[in-house]
Amino acid sequence: MGNMGIWQLLIIAVIVILLFGTKKLRSLGGDLGGAVKGFKSAMSSEDDKKAIEENGSDLAKTSAAAPEKKSESKDKEQA
Repeated sequence: MGNMGIWQLLIIAVIVILLFGTKKLRSLGGDLGGAVKGFKSAMSSEDDKKAIEENGSDLAKTSAAAPEKKSESKDKEQA
């Protein structure tokens, strides 16, 4: 009884199309796709934030050392 074949799925699809119409289903699909894209981008940005927090101390050390290197290179250029 729980085993649905291809014909049962096609009949259900036809009934859904008749009830809602193709325009409504197309807009619903677009909205669903936009929601999935938004969810994926939010998850990836959250992962990026975690990576930054984990590597934040390393970045702080390298950014503090960067001005020192610039001043050394300016001294070499002036000589």
